[in-house]
Amino acid sequence: MPASPTVISTLRLVPFFAALPDSDLERLASTARQKKCAKHTVIMSQGDDTDSLSLYIIASGRIKVGISDEEGKEVILSILGPGQFFGEMSLVDDHPRSANIETMEASEFVVVNKEDFKRFLSQNFDMALSFMKELVRRLREADKKIESLALMDVYGRVARVLLDMAEETVDGRLMIKRRLTKQDIARMIGASREMVSRVMKDLVEMNHVSFHGSVIVLNDNLAESTR
Repeated sequence: MPASPTVISTLRLVPFFAALPDSDLERLASTARQKKCAKHTVIMSQGDDTDSLSLYIIASGRIKVGISDEEGKEVILSILGPGQFFGEMSLVDDHPRSANIETMEASEFVVVNKEDFKRFLSQNFDMALSFMKELVRRLREADKKIESLALMDVYGRVARVLLDMAEETVDGRLMIKRRLTKQDIARMIGASREMVSRVMKDLVEMNHVSFHGSVIVLNDNLAESTR
């Protein structure tokens, strides 16, 4: 059965799949499946066993990766969008899922099962090297987040989240176009929503950020304030 063009184009967004020759990428795409989920769908839960493992690539929408304690308190580890992926850790070490994955809006995914992923990984050195580089990049990001939690005050942590979530526009400005609530930020930095609200108010007054509807615009002096 020929691979869907949508599946192929989604796989190409991921650097280690883009390293595959076209013929291999099309073969992998023919084995992948597409999955649609409504808003607030729990896709994976922390502690799930690994009987049925897959790698998920986001074709559209957004998901949050988080962990919860016994009392239900949630910490958001990351928010991912189109072209990003999740589920890779359990594919590598066969351990239970380490986090909860929930859609933040209606989302579509391309799903690659464990056996197909590992087969293509073992057969293509460039793909394996690119995959390792991506794992290292994520580890460095985790180190940076741990450092900010340990060494920065709440102002610095809020600023760091805003900078990490922003996208550069064609005219060089940094913007967060997708909805990011104060509660989301609070759960990402381990602070209260009230504290985040006060910090955001101060950042606006200091002309570090501005709001245009749901869009957050970051000014150049915000980055300077975190140094």
